Amino acid sequence: MIGKLKGAVDEIGEDTALIDVHGVCYEVHCSSRTLAKLNVGEAVVIYIETYVREDQFKLFGFMTALEREWFLILQSVQGVGARVALAILSTLTPSELANAIALQDRTAVSRAPGVGPKVATRIVTELKNKAPAFAGDATNIGFKQELGEGVAAAPVSDAVSALTNLGYSRDQAANAVAAAMKTAGEGADSAKLIRLGLKELAR
Repeated sequence: MIGKLKGAVDEIGEDTALIDVHGVCYEVHCSSRTLAKLNVGEAVVIYIETYVREDQFKLFGFMTALEREWFLILQSVQGVGARVALAILSTLTPSELANAIALQDRTAVSRAPGVGPKVATRIVTELKNKAPAFAGDATNIGFKQELGEGVAAAPVSDAVSALTNLGYSRDQAANAVAAAMKTAGEGADSAKLIRLGLKELAR
């Protein structure tokens, strides 16, 4: 199996890129975020996930190993195939996705094309115990989407809002509350989340 390609970008399409490795061009399916980072003629290293089927042989490419891991873990959820997983990674970075799952923010996940409310709910529910292991830089890079009523549970939104009012950035507040939820559990009220969030921010 192909695990990584080192070569030059030969061509960039709508959802694929051609990577020239010593004269052999490999067609690689990528998220829009990955494609946006590529430039024709430039050297590149792409992490590869190889899919072999009876009727097809496809390469999926990612800029980081973490993104590739998320591509795989997303497909462990019923209703999420390669196309949907790529759509999610085109919409959310790995850190944003990890925070969305930690905050049980199905609305953020459902922003991805092809992801309906039911699939989004399954993703945040089934992956809530797996997300920390795949969070990567999520504790350092914040969840940039605004959290408001109807997006996350009320105690979560209230806690994020309270920490923001204390002078912390939205990113810092969202990360702190996500970490607090792992300690307090989903049923915690806003007061507990704020208290634990402040402890996280004081570290």
